[in-house]
Amino acid sequence: MAVDLESLSEATSGALGSLLSTTILYPLDTCKTKYQVEVQDHGQRKYRNLSDVLWEAISNRQVISLYQGLGTKNLQSFIAQFVYFYGYSYFKRLYLEKSGFKSIGTKANLILAAAAGACTAIVTQPLDTASSRMQTSAYGKSKGLWKTLTEGTLSDAFDGLGISLLLTSNPAIQFTVFDQLKQRLLKQKLKEADHDSSPVVLSAFTAFLVGAISKSVATILTYPAIRCKVMIQASDPDEDDDKTKRAQRKPRKTVSSVFCNIWKKEGIPGFFKGIEAQITKTVLSSALLLMIKEKISATTWVLILAIQSTPLSVILFFWLEEGSIFAQNFEMAVVGHIS
Repeated sequence: MAVDLESLSEATSGALGSLLSTTILYPLDTCKTKYQVEVQDHGQRKYRNLSDVLWEAISNRQVISLYQGLGTKNLQSFIAQFVYFYGYSYFKRLYLEKSGFKSIGTKANLILAAAAGACTAIVTQPLDTASSRMQTSAYGKSKGLWKTLTEGTLSDAFDGLGISLLLTSNPAIQFTVFDQLKQRLLKQKLKEADHDSSPVVLSAFTAFLVGAISKSVATILTYPAIRCKVMIQASDPDEDDDKTKRAQRKPRKTVSSVFCNIWKKEGIPGFFKGIEAQITKTVLSSALLLMIKEKISATTWVLILAIQSTPLSVILFFWLEEGSIFAQNFEMAVVGHIS
């Protein structure tokens, strides 16, 4: 079967964009995760806000520990985005070929995005769980990837999978909103552009803003599930390698137990604790991902053609005539988050 070069280009550029955005924002992600997993009565809270988490790391001279689990997170993020972008691009192409339509409607887009997101969640769930446990471990006590994954059962590695599948609605909502806003902007720019000019694309700044708006909408709608997922995956406080403590491990966390714990100790506001940090992190991450991908997609396509030993004249033709079209051709959903 012939390789789908366009899907491969979309997948590669999406994965590279995810790798860069994850690395840049990782300390913020660690602070956000530690803040989310704390469930205490108001008077017993260790962290009043996100800055308390950062100050704790600074005061204990453990700033470098804000990067614990970065390698695992990058691996998970890269694989997740590659699988997602390739799967979504492939499903989209298959849908258009089978249906005969020239474009994808909102409902079909949601279904395709959810399907790609579900496949991605299943493949990367063990890495997602491991990275969350590493981030929420005590400063300087994070275990390696292999030890984190093998210290429990196989089912432990897939903690939170059910919610992860539910959260496929998050990227589906995000990229549907992004696509609809993008198409409106491109239509407006097309009306204003000359017919002989090159194909219109979003500027990096516009792509950033549209990505931020779309991710904010998705995050607000799904945040209670996001927090429950992080709490299920988090390591227990002060957990170490002591065999006695491991033998006395607490009962496995479930969605219902986490839900009841939040309700009992924090009430309804607890389901939205840390939403500001979540929006800040996810909006910046997603917007950076979309912006970077928009700008490197065409270049990635050219490199793939070069690897395929295509004559130079053909490569230049695609670069000049088609590159900008491929740069805008991504109706996406993830994701990873990606959390």
